[in-house]
Amino acid sequence: MADPQGFLRIAKKEARKRPVSERVHDWNEVAAPQSPAERAAEVSEQATRCMDCGIPFCLSGSAGCPLGNLIPEWNDLVRRGRWSEASERLHATNNFPEFTGRLCPAPCESACVLALADTYTTGSVTIKRIEQAIADAAWESGIVEPKPPMISSGCSVAVIGSGPAGLTAAQQLTRAGHDVTVYERDDRLGGLLRYGIPEFKMEKSVLDQRLMQMRAEGTRFVTDCEVGVDVTVEQLRGTFDAVVLAIGALRARDNPSVEGRELGGIHLAMEHLVTANRECEGDGRSEITAKGKHVVIIGGGDTGADCLGTAHRQGALSVTQLDYNPELPMVRDESATPWPAWPMVLRTSPAHAEGGVRRYQVAVQRFLGDEHGNVRSMVLAEVQVTREGGKRTITPIGEEIELPCELALFAIGFEGVDLGPLLDDYGLTPTRSGVLSCGPDWQTTAPGVFVCGDAHRGASLVVWAIAEARSAARAVDVYLTGASDLPSPVHPMSLPLAVV
Repeated sequence: MADPQGFLRIAKKEARKRPVSERVHDWNEVAAPQSPAERAAEVSEQATRCMDCGIPFCLSGSAGCPLGNLIPEWNDLVRRGRWSEASERLHATNNFPEFTGRLCPAPCESACVLALADTYTTGSVTIKRIEQAIADAAWESGIVEPKPPMISSGCSVAVIGSGPAGLTAAQQLTRAGHDVTVYERDDRLGGLLRYGIPEFKMEKSVLDQRLMQMRAEGTRFVTDCEVGVDVTVEQLRGTFDAVVLAIGALRARDNPSVEGRELGGIHLAMEHLVTANRECEGDGRSEITAKGKHVVIIGGGDTGADCLGTAHRQGALSVTQLDYNPELPMVRDESATPWPAWPMVLRTSPAHAEGGVRRYQVAVQRFLGDEHGNVRSMVLAEVQVTREGGKRTITPIGEEIELPCELALFAIGFEGVDLGPLLDDYGLTPTRSGVLSCGPDWQTTAPGVFVCGDAHRGASLVVWAIAEARSAARAVDVYLTGASDLPSPVHPMSLPLAVV
């Protein structure tokens, strides 16, 4: 660290965003465009704020980055203008930094030592911004190239699912010399990266360029193919030496007991996001649109925020986002979540800055329909949430309120892996939390069948999907060859027991 007072001299500066009046009329990423020179100057200055903190909690899997990204190293390389070396250090631990630099909520930043004191101009290093800048500069300069294996192991692996976990496992195993085929049940590759993440958060050209690299490395892809239906488990057993289940946790949570749930215009959040993303891919107008409607989003998390930004771009008359929890504070409560733990604070996405209303401590009581069987309004009530013995109780405590609603979206989380022939034929039963368990070698109870990502952990962060897949890939390599040079950033038994 050449400048030990960099964090005192230089103010924290986040990436600029395009004006709301401009960006809500297109699907491009919200970040303001910059020339490579402008970006390099700003990001190099921000990297100078990285301090010699002794113990870099930012790269700790327990509080910071699950991948163990070498953050102080590539911060220093960026500060010195050594972008190619910074890319090498970043890719040493992260297969897809262009994804995480856009999509990860950055637990590394909340664990940054500078996050302890807002007085240090003010707060953490902008790690996520620096990461994206390194990745984008690497692609622009052409230093990200295919890395095909030097030798073949003679072993074959099937990876089921092409989300971030599946793509990571496939790339690691291909580079280790195995013959890898990725099966995807959708018509395009990418899983949630393709159809769950809105275009304004990550343009799909970012995904496509990485898929081109993987094809050049030798990974094969099969789309429109649901394993267990179009390809049987018995066929997999006869073709592949190992299988990796990276099938996600896409079974959405619903609330069918709410009166009026059957009315038209009430959908799960992912139904809305998928059709909007398909429209962006050129598949025709979205079947579920917010255009000219009063929209209510039930759920205050990231998926709800994605629906919010999508509704803005579709031309909603109004958008209201509901959360049954109390509004969180703007700053960390040290008594509840002491540093460097992930803080329970109010998080505002760019979509919230574009408009809409957030209402807290309310829950839908019933939906009301029109003469055509479509929803026209919903009835809300103020509620109190209590938790006892792991059980949550939501109790109405206030007067009921009727709210106009012509499109309602349930964004209340996910219950685990999709059930079907794939799991049945392997004899795999999800845990009580809806995920697939595994041993310390990432292997399920079915011999030669491994699991990683959301299918093992439950719906989580893209960075966790990549971390688990890198570990699972190493385990598969050991299973096939007896040894492995692949890294292993995380061990399944180190995760909370509830998700193992």
